[in-house]
Amino acid sequence: MKKLFLLLISINFLCLTSVFPQDNNRDNLETLFNDWREFEKPPLNNGAPDYSSESFKNRMPEFRKLRERLNEIDKSKLETKSKVDWTLIWAEMNGFEFNLRILKPWERDPAFYKSIWMNRSDVPAHEGPTHHMVTELWQFSFPLTEVDSNKLKSQLSIIPALNQHAKINLIGNAKDIWIAGIRDIETQVSDLESIITLPSVETNNQLVEVINMAIESTKSLVKWLINESSKKNGPSGIGKENYTWYQNNVHLVPMSWEDEVMLLKRELARAWASLKLEEHKNRNLPKLISAMTEKEYDIMSRNASEELIDFLDKEEIIDVKNYYKDALDEHLGVFVPEEKRNFFWITAHLDPKPLFSHFFHWFELAEMDRNPNKNIIRKDPVLYNIFDSRNEGVATSVEEMFMQVGLYESNPRSKEIVYILIAQRAARGLGSLYAHANMMTMEEAGKIHSEYTPRGWMKTEKELLIFEQHLYLRQPGYGTSYITGKYLFENALAEYSRLNEDDKSSDLKNFFNKLISTGNIPMTLFHWELNNDWGILEEIVPGLN
Repeated sequence: MKKLFLLLISINFLCLTSVFPQDNNRDNLETLFNDWREFEKPPLNNGAPDYSSESFKNRMPEFRKLRERLNEIDKSKLETKSKVDWTLIWAEMNGFEFNLRILKPWERDPAFYKSIWMNRSDVPAHEGPTHHMVTELWQFSFPLTEVDSNKLKSQLSIIPALNQHAKINLIGNAKDIWIAGIRDIETQVSDLESIITLPSVETNNQLVEVINMAIESTKSLVKWLINESSKKNGPSGIGKENYTWYQNNVHLVPMSWEDEVMLLKRELARAWASLKLEEHKNRNLPKLISAMTEKEYDIMSRNASEELIDFLDKEEIIDVKNYYKDALDEHLGVFVPEEKRNFFWITAHLDPKPLFSHFFHWFELAEMDRNPNKNIIRKDPVLYNIFDSRNEGVATSVEEMFMQVGLYESNPRSKEIVYILIAQRAARGLGSLYAHANMMTMEEAGKIHSEYTPRGWMKTEKELLIFEQHLYLRQPGYGTSYITGKYLFENALAEYSRLNEDDKSSDLKNFFNKLISTGNIPMTLFHWELNNDWGILEEIVPGLN
């Protein structure tokens, strides 16, 4: 029995060491990562995160020490996965420094102080900069348990203090970001009011009192923001040079502002031309019929979910886990009257499968929930939306990939939707590039977004247009990540295919398995780890060969 016990211990140890060789450099890297993530959380002031200039000034000596510790790690003794992890920490530290020097969301961006999130994001963390103590209401079940009631009270109680900090910290002059951000804070008032209507909340006097204090504080912040808005007349873009540095050194996208303009113009032209050819090929086929009732949409969406999952499984494209369909079915959407549909729900009421292909997002989040990465550096979301090229790029890529491997052979008109989706993403990203170069205002960028989306489908509902262009100004590179990430993903697949051309086991399913197991890291890091090809980042990251 003792021998068996020792054998089991040895096997477990070997399993752990097979993931990472046991050496001081790896241990130092993981310790540094934990220390860095703990440091990255700001200190508290009156219970709320402190983003004051004095706070950042006091923290800089510790940040420099963390930088030094990262640079002192002997990278030549790290194996590839650990070099990738080193680079991920390096990029996050660059992100912290860039926020401090350039982006300064706590000074320029009123939406940074939004505290209530009613729904889960479809990517690993919220899109755009957020403060460190947001309330994820979707994580609570109502009626609340006593434990959750106390937890929610504690979280909401920081809002008045945070809003007071906002009135002091918000000294920026980014006109478009400021004015559009007021909408986000106004929405917080209605979100807070809606919490009171949830089961058991109205009779919870202490919780209602906390909510009402948060409401009054938020209304006061809205009024202050509106009063200050008349003073704002500055640009909101960060400029071409800063944009390029940020993409290279934080998001690890090896492209300049000019490169991205060229790529997005190319994709926009390709999508429009491909749409025209597809329309010509389908000219004698009946047009797609839009769902016009709740019942029709319900049947259409559920059939689309089943078709997509069955197709991916039978065609051996991805390893379909038993929880993928449940993850997708939670997000099928509901019937929207024709006059109220935004761009995406116009497509979904014709054929939901193109949009549901993009919902590959929910498969990946289900993996994070049920099968978290064993590498502690990749277990939780990377900071500063550095995941954008990975998650948005893959979700955009698979729309076209699934089409190319046969998803729409029985309904070819749906292929037209795929090209319309690509054109829309290229157009909105192109607009965001001009806005960041301060060549266009946010409104003018929106016109590119609207005018270059086929069939006028971006002209039906203005809220989506404002939401997307506002987000892309707040978070540089996010608007382009759908197309730049798509390019980088296809590049990784192309190189993987070339290197494994004679290996029958290195099929598409194996490629996607490697993608998912690698984690939600930037696409260039996935490429590097998958293909042992550091060259894709050679000109950006120092000394990793």
